[in-house]
Amino acid sequence: MKAIQITDQGKTRVVETPKPELIPGHVLLKTGYVGFCGSDLNTFRGLNPLVKLPVVPGHEIGARIEEMAHDVPPFFKPGLNATVNPYSSCGHCPACENGRPNACEFNQTLGVQRNGAMAEYILVPWEKVMADPAISVRDFALVEPMSVGFHAVNRAQVTDIDTVMVIGCGMIGMGAIVRAALRGAKVIAVDVDNKKLRLAKRLGAQYTIHSVDENLHERTQEITRQRGADVIIEAVGRPETYIASISEVAYTGRVVYIGYAKERIPFDTQYFVKKEVNIKGSRNATPADFKAVMEYMKKGGLPVEELITAVHPPEEAQTALEKWSAHPSEVFRILIRF
Repeated sequence: MKAIQITDQGKTRVVETPKPELIPGHVLLKTGYVGFCGSDLNTFRGLNPLVKLPVVPGHEIGARIEEMAHDVPPFFKPGLNATVNPYSSCGHCPACENGRPNACEFNQTLGVQRNGAMAEYILVPWEKVMADPAISVRDFALVEPMSVGFHAVNRAQVTDIDTVMVIGCGMIGMGAIVRAALRGAKVIAVDVDNKKLRLAKRLGAQYTIHSVDENLHERTQEITRQRGADVIIEAVGRPETYIASISEVAYTGRVVYIGYAKERIPFDTQYFVKKEVNIKGSRNATPADFKAVMEYMKKGGLPVEELITAVHPPEEAQTALEKWSAHPSEVFRILIRF
C-alpha cells in the first residue's frame, strides 16, 4: 500500500509498505483524508525531538471501516465513517492512575512517537475508533485538532461569566473559541492573520485583536474594562505569547497552555504570585472531547470549507509542507487525500 514518510529534515517520499493484517481486537480502516498537524510540520523542519526518522506522519484522521476482527463489538460495521483517538496510554503512570490517560507519561501519538496514519490503510484497536455515519470522511479529519481546543476549555473550567482570550486562531485555537462560546463566555480572539480573525468572529468570538497591528495590552484593557481576561488559552507556543498570557490574565485568573515553546522563556515570576494565577498545561484530548466536537459538527455550524486550506494527493506532500513552512500563519489545515 502507499504511504508517506518524512525521511529527513525538509524531505518526504511516497513509499510502498505492506497492508496491515487484521488481528484480534482491531479494526482495519481505509484512510480517506489525513490532516497535517503542527507537530508534522515541526518534524519536517527538524524541530520535533520526539520523532525518530523516518516516520509516517499523521494523526488527524478521516477514514472508513474496512474490516473488523471477530471479537470487535457489533456496532462497528464495514463502510461506517470514522476517526481515531491517536494517543496511547500505559494504564500505570500517575496520569493514567489519576484518570487522565490523555496525559500519559509514556503516550505514543500516531505520527510522532510511532508511525501515523498517512497510508492507505491503518490498523487500530477498536477502542480507539469513533464512528458516526452523519459525519463525512473528510470532515472527520478535523475532529482531533478541534478536540484539543475543546479539552483546553475544559481544563480552564470556563463558565458563562468568564472573559476568555484565545491566543492563536489555528485549528486548535478555533476549537477553543467554539467551545468557550458554546459555554456562554465572552471570547477575545488574538492572531496575526486577518482572515483567521474574521473566521474566529463567525465561530463565536465577540472581539478580535490583531497583535501586530494593534497594541495587545491596550486593547485587552479596553475590552475588559481594565480587568484583564479571566482565562487565557495559549495555542501558539512562542515565548512572546507565553509571556503575554501572564501579562493579560486578570488577577486570580487562569492560564492554560496548549502550545509549548522550543526556547527557554524569561518569565517575570512576580506576576505568578501577585496575581495568584492558576497556570495549567493542556495535553491532547479525551474521548469526551472528541464526542463533543462530533456533536457540534453534526449541527452544521462549522464552515469546514474555509478551515481546509488545501487538499493534496500523497505525491504532493513535499510541496504542501514546503509551502506551509514558508507561510505558516496563512494555513488552517492541509489534508492529504488517499
